[in-house]
Amino acid sequence: MLLILLGVLILHLIILILLIVSTAASTWSVGGGGRSTDLWSNCKIINGGYHCTQASNEDWIQAVQALMILSLLFCFFSLIAFLYQLFRLVKGGRFFFTAIFQILASLFVMCGAIIYTVMSPDDSTLHFGYAYVLAWVAFPLCLISGLIYIVLRKKE
Repeated sequence: MLLILLGVLILHLIILILLIVSTAASTWSVGGGGRSTDLWSNCKIINGGYHCTQASNEDWIQAVQALMILSLLFCFFSLIAFLYQLFRLVKGGRFFFTAIFQILASLFVMCGAIIYTVMSPDDSTLHFGYAYVLAWVAFPLCLISGLIYIVLRKKE
């Protein structure tokens, strides 16, 4: 049982790291000429220097920013809830509170990635970068983790 709990904890930490990197990294979209776009800024190389401007104030990018931050917060709160329930939950109890937070985090990251996919500019020189891929990788892992928490029972 200890190995299962340790495995679930490591999976949760990996998901949290993936969400942090995908939210903070500057490569949601990359293109020729050193262009990169993320949730917070648009950057390009001009005359050998790296110049960044703030991301647009359009509603869709703000929605993606908010959803990614919410997914981070819910994943973090889910980790705190798991650690709390690990020591306070009665024998035979399930980690429902942790599971709900983790599943909500997965839904938020999925919605954010879908909005970014649908609303990102149709520029043939841009393609999706690794931060975008990490967000999509975090989604099923987060959902699986949430489902594991539903099934998991505390044993002594």
